[in-house]
Amino acid sequence: MGSPLVEFCEQANPAVLREVRRAKFQTANRVQRSLVARAEKRVLVWMAERTPGAITSDHLTLLGLGAQLMAGVSYASARFNRYWLLAGILFLALNWLGDSLDGTLARVRQKQRPRYGFYVDHILDSFGAVALMGGLALSGYMHPYVAIGLLVGFLLLSIQSYLATYALGEFRLSFWSFGPTELRLLLAVGNLALLRWPVVLRGQYRLFDIGGVVGLIGMGAVLVFFTARNIRRLYREERIS
Repeated sequence: MGSPLVEFCEQANPAVLREVRRAKFQTANRVQRSLVARAEKRVLVWMAERTPGAITSDHLTLLGLGAQLMAGVSYASARFNRYWLLAGILFLALNWLGDSLDGTLARVRQKQRPRYGFYVDHILDSFGAVALMGGLALSGYMHPYVAIGLLVGFLLLSIQSYLATYALGEFRLSFWSFGPTELRLLLAVGNLALLRWPVVLRGQYRLFDIGGVVGLIGMGAVLVFFTARNIRRLYREERIS
């Protein structure tokens, strides 16, 4: 099924339709203002400049996906042996390496494929998120409903971000100084904390349940704020006189 614009052009003006189909993909402005963004960028560029030529961005993308899948497996396996939580930290680090370095490597080598990279990176991120949250739901360290809520929140934020990329030409990688790298760091610290304090507050609540609920509240606030801001901006830019 075509987009509304394409359907309109098919009905009204075939010449305009041809122009729409020939239109080039517009690379959106990347907004990355997380706490570690500057230092992370310097490290990634340094690593990209020293990455062997035989390693491509596709290899790193697959590494990131595989590591995120294994992080989910690690959480699920921690139900039977808590030291899988340490393996999870390793896989989170590998996920950061693959997921963060692939785009930087393409830019440093000037071998970017904007449409391919945007689509592949973010659809695989969605698959990885399902695996990660699925692992947490099976781990025994987080209630399944909390894990499902976090997955839904992540997917809603992703949809909001992708729509803003298309409608506003702005691809936001972080929200309120918090991005994917900070999330991985928080999970890694949480894994270490779970080894000693799986339950807190006199043994009444699971540590990751509390963290998950706080995360849900934060994600909900971010979603409402940026959705309202983007709607207001689009309304002003396309005001009907």
